[in-house]
Amino acid sequence: MNLNFSDAISIATAVRKGKVSATKVTQAALERIALRDPELNCFTVVTFETALADAAKIDREIAEGKNPGVLAGVPFAVKNLFDVAGLTTLAGALINAENPPATEDATAVARLKQAGGILLGTLNMDEYAYGFVTENFHYGPTRNPHDLNRIAGGSSGGSAAAVAAGLVPLTLGSDTNGSIRVPAALCGVFGFKPTYGRLSRAGAALFSSSLDHIGPFARSVSDIAVAFDVLQGNDERDPVCTQRPPEFCFSQIHQGIDGLRIAIAGDYFCQKANPEVLQAVQKVANALDVKQYVTIPEVERARAAAFIITACEAANLHLDKLRQRPQDFDPATRDRFFAGALIPSSWYVQAQRFRSWYRHQVREIFEQVDVILAPTTPVSAPTIGQQTMIVDGQEVAVRPHLGWFTQPLSFIGLPVLSVPVQRANALPLGVQLVAAPYREALILRVAAVLEAKNVINSTSGLS
Repeated sequence: MNLNFSDAISIATAVRKGKVSATKVTQAALERIALRDPELNCFTVVTFETALADAAKIDREIAEGKNPGVLAGVPFAVKNLFDVAGLTTLAGALINAENPPATEDATAVARLKQAGGILLGTLNMDEYAYGFVTENFHYGPTRNPHDLNRIAGGSSGGSAAAVAAGLVPLTLGSDTNGSIRVPAALCGVFGFKPTYGRLSRAGAALFSSSLDHIGPFARSVSDIAVAFDVLQGNDERDPVCTQRPPEFCFSQIHQGIDGLRIAIAGDYFCQKANPEVLQAVQKVANALDVKQYVTIPEVERARAAAFIITACEAANLHLDKLRQRPQDFDPATRDRFFAGALIPSSWYVQAQRFRSWYRHQVREIFEQVDVILAPTTPVSAPTIGQQTMIVDGQEVAVRPHLGWFTQPLSFIGLPVLSVPVQRANALPLGVQLVAAPYREALILRVAAVLEAKNVINSTSGLS
């Protein structure tokens, strides 16, 4: 078996059939991390001993004729804002390193383990998930596997880069305003943000409660679908995890797209992007024979309202620490939290009112179409330390503007998959596939067709 860790389903199938042991897979993955992560800085903790113990348990279950689960022996890792029993949950912050270890796994971590996955460690991120770059002030930057001088994106940069580099086939991240989709696009992997409330956030450090989602990264549509299926299910520990029954998607992804109404997001989503970004969207549209455009109204206001809600909710979570220990924050994060704390409450209320109106307007669009195509980021990966970038001939700040196209979709909790559009001798780009709430299966069906046509694919950034 070729242990390149790019395909979770193939690894699990081989382990269940006895073609390779979970222990061998885990050992090889740990060796790969030890060899390559020092230059990438994806991992903040590698759980060497517990990973080997969990792999040995999987091997015993197989020897006893038991079914260890659909992810049997699959190495995975999680953004360090997820609780892992025995580890301190950092959420990218220096202050949190003083906290006691978590006593139990986050629900999402537990579900991947229950399905046979082997946790290999926790991954770097922007402090408190406030950023799009993963240039962590305390733990260093995560580097893009396609060019080590460039950012991996954020705030789930370690999660995207670890998959892109082939260190593990599956990771977990979180997405508030684009923190799964931005790094997925810049690193050239699949990043999935399901409907708000679809997956449990219990045991995950929150950034902005009314906007936070969790979701998987992988290098194939099938791996995304099987991970999504494993992660689904109601959870009393998370009050926003809906009582809606799970919709298992893996069995649906190859149903094709006959009859699906697909359109391109126009106006705002066709502006403020470099030409190669719009060409990537058009490449996907051409492969699907899509010519229709739709206009999502008031997108600029939606993005502005998302900024207000994020800043207010995030600042409120950290006010006590901001007052007591401001010097221990990343200065950029601290300043944004202080700014959020000064926003008038009337602005927050108005932003939430607008949010309700905007949600209704967008849902009316989904009465006419099933899936919408949009760019993920306005540019490919900037360099580490770069403060500004040129977008469509205009100089803008890097950090706030990488989420230009993701924030207006997170704002109302829509399910979105960023799919990687690889380009010969060029940095990867991403295209978002967007659907109405709880229509994740439609997105995955479209992605599977594009993958079969080799329009989208994920290739390793390391040889």
